Amino acid sequence: MNVPEFGGNRYHGVKLDFSAALNPLGIPPSVKKAIAENKHRWADYPDPDCTVLRKKLSVYENIPMENIVCGNGGDDMIFRTICALRPKKALVFSPCSGEYSRALEQFGCNTMNIRLSAKKNFTVTSEITEFIDSETDMIFLCNPNNPTGEVITPYTLSIIAEKCRRTDTVMVCDERYIDFIYRGEKYSAKNCFGSRIIIIKSFTKIFSMAGLPMGYALCGDEKTAEKIKNAGRIYSVSGAALAAAEAAVKAEKFLKMSRKYVAVERNHLAEELTRLGIPVFPSKTCFLLFQCELPLDKLLLKKGIRIKNCSESYDLDDGYFRISVRMKDDNDILIETVEKILQTY
Repeated sequence: MNVPEFGGNRYHGVKLDFSAALNPLGIPPSVKKAIAENKHRWADYPDPDCTVLRKKLSVYENIPMENIVCGNGGDDMIFRTICALRPKKALVFSPCSGEYSRALEQFGCNTMNIRLSAKKNFTVTSEITEFIDSETDMIFLCNPNNPTGEVITPYTLSIIAEKCRRTDTVMVCDERYIDFIYRGEKYSAKNCFGSRIIIIKSFTKIFSMAGLPMGYALCGDEKTAEKIKNAGRIYSVSGAALAAAEAAVKAEKFLKMSRKYVAVERNHLAEELTRLGIPVFPSKTCFLLFQCELPLDKLLLKKGIRIKNCSESYDLDDGYFRISVRMKDDNDILIETVEKILQTY
């Protein structure tokens, strides 16, 4: 089992980190203000039920608060979901985050890893329903997918959801990057919500709150939410993270600005890499997957720039890399550096 390579490492000579898929605009000013103004909460035990936050999320997500569970980041919610439901057989579709398989393995689940087609840009299609049967307890979908950035079409998602309903299979949809997409709600599994669907979301990515992890699960029924809640620690969320998340729910203007900025810079990066002869996969979120025959991660690291080598974290062959969108000046530095490396080799 591979050990995950975490992004955001400021040490070991890294000057620019393109491996951490976070909002390049950083933490919203309103969230920073809320953190500073709520220091008095840090000395007290936080509300284990996250009542205020769940009420706000209920309005924001249009889901009953009884069906919402909060936890210590998206990965925590994935582990708690598996711990609570204890699937015996599960499907994951690669390339995808290794957290699904790691969590499933820890709870003794028989996990089938199905490789998606590179010729179809690793896109999830309705063909995956052939692998779902009455013995399949759980499947994991990442929408938009990490590391490709591609989405599952609403029609395809509805077909998969219907197959899961007929086979009594739990469909876990990881939507931690969906808030980067303009009108991303049309791609959400909420449009085919049912008792066997669980959606994982997080404040970490869109609000750049990696140091204040906060994730939540939207459950198709209240009983499932209660099971997931009881599978974790009582005090899994810090007071600081709660204060930050409660403020972030209201940061709608910041979300709109972030989506626009990320889209412009993502397209710029894709165009520049393509200009350099580097094949780039289509993406609708805050990162890009591309191919290069050179060991580009090692060559860039010598220049103080970190990118994600996807063979180490996402079950892809050598030559696949992921970069996250950063501020324009940083993105320009990356392109200039890559161009110089290609000219040298």
